[in-house]
Amino acid sequence: MSLQIRPLSYALGAEIIGVDWAKAVDADTFRQIHRAFLEHDGVLLFRGQKITSEQHIAFSRLFGELQSNADGAARFRHPNHSEIGLVYNPRVKGKPTDQYQGERWHTDHSFTLVPPAMSLLRSIEIPDVGGDTMFANMYRGYESLSDGMKKVIDGLEAVHVGSGNRIDHSTPERLAETTRRNQVVQPLVRIHPETGRKALYLGEFPKVRQFVGMTPEESKPLIMFLCEHATRPQFCYRHVWRKDDLIMWDNRCLMHMAIGDYDKTQNRDMERVTVKGTPSGYVYDERAN
Repeated sequence: MSLQIRPLSYALGAEIIGVDWAKAVDADTFRQIHRAFLEHDGVLLFRGQKITSEQHIAFSRLFGELQSNADGAARFRHPNHSEIGLVYNPRVKGKPTDQYQGERWHTDHSFTLVPPAMSLLRSIEIPDVGGDTMFANMYRGYESLSDGMKKVIDGLEAVHVGSGNRIDHSTPERLAETTRRNQVVQPLVRIHPETGRKALYLGEFPKVRQFVGMTPEESKPLIMFLCEHATRPQFCYRHVWRKDDLIMWDNRCLMHMAIGDYDKTQNRDMERVTVKGTPSGYVYDERAN
């Protein structure tokens, strides 16, 4: 299969032209795609992918074992495929709310002990204007720091916090237990298992709440500095969605954010499949600190 690879920005990303995921892809084509994924720092775009949910799953499975969405909130679960998470803005009695998903810089499911390697998001219906997704290159975020700052942060561990339906508020005991189970410590600087490069592994406060051995109040200024540093325009790519786009990104070296700048009476509906990564981190127990 003949491929064209077009850079999306100076900071990261490439568009792959000449691939139709509704058809079988041979091993050599897949190797080219995987190489481009690593060489272009973890974002690939495939336009005009008029594929089914089953084809979306099959394509994603080429990259590894898929994560189940069975334990996610019911309204964000696909009715027929546990591998697919629904990304849309919920409505209350048919009317749009002010909520939208992914509004802070983050990396998917970083509060778990097996955080994802990559996510693959397909646009089903998009608003007329807005609703873009931004990506930040965390390789560049780390590599552009001073040597002194690198020495400060290289050994730090950050507490990543889950929220939403993962936290059970039914009793004080359940609240304490589910909160503990959804606080995972991850290294602030991770070495990418395929490229060997160092990258910041971070999210905005309070998705990352504190560093181990420090209070949230002490940690917040450094978390904010690193996030602001890593998301400078020269390190970012802003994706303007079209219908039937499929974009995949590497959670091990990127942060991303959905932008809520669109008419909430219009739909922004997408389907996401997530590829499992490797085990990382440990459960944080405030009682031991």
